[in-house]
Amino acid sequence: MTPDALLEVRGLQSGYGVSQVLDGLSFSMGVESVAVVGRNGMGKTTLCDTLVGFVPPSGGEVRLAGRRLDGMAPETIALAGIAYVPQGRRLFPSLTVDEHLAMLARRARGRRWTPDAVYELFPRLAQRRHHGGADLSGGEQQMLAVGRALLLNAPLIVMDEPSEGLAPTIVDVLVEAVHHLVAEGVAVLVVEQNLRAAVRMADRQLVMVSGRIEAEFSGDELLDRPELQRRYLGVGTAAQVATATQQTEGEHA
Repeated sequence: MTPDALLEVRGLQSGYGVSQVLDGLSFSMGVESVAVVGRNGMGKTTLCDTLVGFVPPSGGEVRLAGRRLDGMAPETIALAGIAYVPQGRRLFPSLTVDEHLAMLARRARGRRWTPDAVYELFPRLAQRRHHGGADLSGGEQQMLAVGRALLLNAPLIVMDEPSEGLAPTIVDVLVEAVHHLVAEGVAVLVVEQNLRAAVRMADRQLVMVSGRIEAEFSGDELLDRPELQRRYLGVGTAAQVATATQQTEGEHA
């Protein structure tokens, strides 16, 4: 295991039936926030689902603090220390905020993250604690999805598209929450389509292309270099992307 690595992914292969999506993907991270960015269809959500056990890998390794987790059941992985904030939030429409958190409150008793601590992190949820999941705004639902994951008191939280469909003010709240978690020793892996949100949440940007981590940049580097955005994220016309690819390849020739 790489020194100081909390999560280490080596040669991960995964997909659906005969369709392979992840193709030898590798990266590692410590207690920090890291973002995975890339165009649609590159395998970002498949990466999340494979890390948390919803999709079984066909090859490679996933280790958390040295313990091998690939191929284990989702509940085993969650208890081992990987919490998940899924795309779309997946809340129960008829359950209140209190009831969502109560499902995990017993396991959280005596540990850092309890329902009260979640309400302290997200005061808006405390105000809406008796409202059902269907009655919450998109931002409130996302806060609840994060709060529910926190009650596992896991050392690593994986967030899939946390800023999707949210107003800038709510994204601000999530950015602040991510940095707060890292400061308290919780690692956060963010999978994001929104580059500016990804950069605000994490300085390390892992670029995913065709099921692999193709490159790594700092947030400032990605924001300051439009040719990288065009090449890896598809920003701009097809001709601009082709030109940017030639320019970037020329730099590494």
